Amino acid sequence: MALQTLNPHRHPAAASPTPAPVPRRGHAPQPILHLSPRRRLAGCAARPRAVAAAVSGAVNEARRRGRPPHGAGEGGKEADLATLGNLCVDVVLSVPQLPPAPWEERKAYMERLAASPPDQKFWEAGGNCNLAFAAARLGLRCSTLGHVGEEMYGKFVLDVLQAEGISVVGMLENTDATACRQAYETLLCWVLVDPFQKHGFCSRADFSEEPAFSWICKLPADIRTAINHSKILFCNGYAFDEFFPDVIASSINCAIDAGTAVFFDPGPRGKSLLNGTLDEQRALEHALRLSDVLLLTSDEAESLTNVKNPIEAGQELLKRGIRTKQVVIKMGSKGSIMITKNVVSCAPSFKINVVDTVGCGDSFTAAIAFGFLHDLPAVNTLTLANAVGAATATGCGAGRNVAHLDKVLQLLRESNLNEDTAWSELIEASSRCPEVTVLSRTAVNGFSKHLVHVPVCDVVSDLLPMFEAVSERSTVQA
Repeated sequence: MALQTLNPHRHPAAASPTPAPVPRRGHAPQPILHLSPRRRLAGCAARPRAVAAAVSGAVNEARRRGRPPHGAGEGGKEADLATLGNLCVDVVLSVPQLPPAPWEERKAYMERLAASPPDQKFWEAGGNCNLAFAAARLGLRCSTLGHVGEEMYGKFVLDVLQAEGISVVGMLENTDATACRQAYETLLCWVLVDPFQKHGFCSRADFSEEPAFSWICKLPADIRTAINHSKILFCNGYAFDEFFPDVIASSINCAIDAGTAVFFDPGPRGKSLLNGTLDEQRALEHALRLSDVLLLTSDEAESLTNVKNPIEAGQELLKRGIRTKQVVIKMGSKGSIMITKNVVSCAPSFKINVVDTVGCGDSFTAAIAFGFLHDLPAVNTLTLANAVGAATATGCGAGRNVAHLDKVLQLLRESNLNEDTAWSELIEASSRCPEVTVLSRTAVNGFSKHLVHVPVCDVVSDLLPMFEAVSERSTVQA
């Protein structure tokens, strides 16, 4: 199924906004932090230019400090995973044809769509909600950090997240009475599906040279507190569509100071950020060098490194990083790869009937976070992530339709691997391969002493007991 991103850049370089969770046993759903009455923008008309100093200072501090010891500061970590920004409502519509490519025509097309609010049956919580839903279904405690408005769309997002046991921390600070009402509205992403099941995405963020929430000039105090209380902060390239680069860099600095691990997925925005404004370039470099875990597709890794082989591209990103411990390469239907300092791990995908690929990458990331927090072997983490992503692909749409745990466990038990991927060719083409671990149906001898085949049955037997208790509650709520 083809996935078409209509707006890879903002105008004139516009960027397009693009896996019923079960709380951990004994953990009650976290309360939503209700957004305070709106105050208006004060003194934030000018674009911030402090990102260079923020990036430089953080890099130097990271060099001195390094990563905190594993588990440091976790006594006060109330959330396993916090997502930064990208809280939106996906309006999923079937259309005769996807929007036109020219900027003006596409904008007029979207305005016609927005003129009459669509029926709520077409709404779905999107963006980073996908990741939070999938992570919660694995038993992780999740919070979402971002902005939603007080209109019907914002209420919808808050209600859905609350029902899923996911907390929301709003970003309403430094506001002023003269700001336009639209700046405070919930971001809508129109997800358009043509008769050939190709997807197109568009939102108002595509048609502005400023971030969608340009009134947020610095990281609010409540957001800093939430980051401090989380074990992982996840940020992706779409955050640049909502916040100034300085705000994003500040969130990463805050996480580092708090001993919170940073996950960064540049996504399709990575390439445009690499050629964007000086602030965007610096903030992108900041995120790539100071994240604990990087997640990219093979194409995205190549665009950021100019290295075609995904293993070598991952090794290059690992080499450039100051704190980077894992680089995860998503290979689509082929599977996935994790590169660490000493080991390259490869896991083929599961054979499934694909219905819809939207939300698969978010679901996949949720499982990577689970593996990171539980210190799982790399091949186990990849196996779980492939299963969660595949489970989402068997359903229709993202949001609350992302992978349910019972489907994930079914795929793991069946262990129907797609072993057509020529891992040996990728490995042999890489001149810097250390020990290599490959998930296989059975234990076999490798083509060299550095290659270790791990039977999928062994991995599954390790994973299944971790989800028995969560699965019981998932079946009840599904």
